[in-house]
Amino acid sequence: MPRPLIGITTYVEESTRYRVWDLDTALVPTGYYELVQAAGGAAVLLPPDGPGAAAEVLSRLDGLVVAGGPDMDPVLYGAARDSRTGPPATVRDEWELALISAALEADMPLLGICRGMQALNVALGGSLVQHIDGHFETPGTFSWHPVRPVPGTRYAALVPEEAEVPTYHHQAVERLGSGLVVSAHAVDGTVEAIELPDPDRWVVGVQWHPERDKDTRVMASLIEAATARAAAPVP
Repeated sequence: MPRPLIGITTYVEESTRYRVWDLDTALVPTGYYELVQAAGGAAVLLPPDGPGAAAEVLSRLDGLVVAGGPDMDPVLYGAARDSRTGPPATVRDEWELALISAALEADMPLLGICRGMQALNVALGGSLVQHIDGHFETPGTFSWHPVRPVPGTRYAALVPEEAEVPTYHHQAVERLGSGLVVSAHAVDGTVEAIELPDPDRWVVGVQWHPERDKDTRVMASLIEAATARAAAPVP
């Protein structure tokens, strides 16, 4: 069978400089598609689009990865803006929430990474802590800390041991979205992974950055689920 097609969200950065150019650019760090490829999938980069296009875009794909990035607008979960929360990224918020909703509706395998995990939680009615300390130290540099799996979860079945992971975030899950369970914690109790507990639906969010690590176990499981979905007969 051909490799499953895994969509990865991208984001627009204004005035991006490369070679002789200074242009607005839709981009994502190379680690995301390299991780998909290393785990056996084919990566497709998804630029921002109108929310109404989400289901159509996903109809061509077998799985979805929602990448990391800036803070979500707290208005989306009914909170006042903390002074330490970054500026709104309205286009990205709307597009990625639409993609998540469409993926859930279609029972598509979905992995949220960092902001992507937070977006999954917000899409299902959850809220976020707008600032925590200790999960990144130097701007532009990933930190590492251990995460502990919650026994009985999908994540624990994939990574049963305490693992050191690359991290860079200052927000985290507060109230869980509908149907979600916690599947890993940091030592300080911060929620580090969430998932839908339905064994027939592959929906996982991780707060760290697996694209900066060599451990492919979580992504390989997504690829396996996407491959099975692609091979299933159309109802």
